[in-house]
Amino acid sequence: MKKLLLYFGIIGILLAPTSCGVYSFTGASISPDVKTVSVEFFENVAPLINPNLSQVFTEKLKDIFIVQTNLTLTQKNGDLNFEGSITDYNIRPMNVQAGNQVAQNRLTISVRVTFTNTVEPKNDFEKTFTRFADFDASQTLSSVEADLVEQITEELTQDVFNEAVVNW
Repeated sequence: MKKLLLYFGIIGILLAPTSCGVYSFTGASISPDVKTVSVEFFENVAPLINPNLSQVFTEKLKDIFIVQTNLTLTQKNGDLNFEGSITDYNIRPMNVQAGNQVAQNRLTISVRVTFTNTVEPKNDFEKTFTRFADFDASQTLSSVEADLVEQITEELTQDVFNEAVVNW
């Protein structure tokens, strides 16, 4: 009897991960019918342009799906498809001190994303994601911009990934 219970227990453990679709330790829950993902180039239409931002964001969004899922990246018409544009890129003063001195500035980036899931269309969305990072006003934007863009785009792509495939 114990051998029989052990046998069924092992079978149950081996079959459990395949019964509910693709699940990863990142929390992604993707239907087993979804095999491909496509990310179209995100054009920068913000009033203030960072010339590298479109490429950086587009590549980071591709990378997060390559690294955190087993989906195949395709040029167009993936089972999961992302398209959109960078709609805002701005720097604003924050934390004004005595004497109207600015202590910090804030870089904000907004991205409009249209997500299409051909397998589960109920999960489609069109949404704007916004993230920001503050930096000391004694620093020039050019001296911190690359690091801030890296940080903000990392957060934005994680937000998009979570919205699309993490169903917590």
